[in-house]
Amino acid sequence: MKFLMSILLVAMTLFASCQSKSTKQAVTEAKKPSAYEKIIKTDDEWAAELSKEEFHILRKQGTERAFTGDLWDSKVDGIYTCRGCALPLFDSKTKFKSGTGWPSYYEPIKAENIELTVDYKIGYARKEVHCARCDGHLGHVFDDGPEPTGLRYCINSASLDVVKRENVKP
Repeated sequence: MKFLMSILLVAMTLFASCQSKSTKQAVTEAKKPSAYEKIIKTDDEWAAELSKEEFHILRKQGTERAFTGDLWDSKVDGIYTCRGCALPLFDSKTKFKSGTGWPSYYEPIKAENIELTVDYKIGYARKEVHCARCDGHLGHVFDDGPEPTGLRYCINSASLDVVKRENVKP
């Protein structure tokens, strides 16, 4: 049993260390100082403003079940904003059907509107996506998306709001 656990631990370590160059580059680039003044609130303040599910996802890095969020199959033409602070994050023109059950985009509106960190919560490295202004957890980004970027930002519906394009202020 100890032998199997050792093999599993070595395999997980090797897998985590074999991140693609683009993963390492994206995380390194994301650690640059934020272009926005950070919104800092206590958990109690966030809990008073967000629903229980929104708080769990945005503030505690939770994940909604696939195909249950209100935006995974949304076809609204508009801008997807952070539910915690309304920062514009994704344009519906970059949204695509990934088949995963979460809203998916191939690029953010502006690179500086998101920040990336590495998380190992499920045993291997993933790029976790956060709002650059309020640090709200949005989801993860993977290297298996469509052109032109090859990225798939897999984002929780509960972390987003959508503003119809005709209501977007220039």
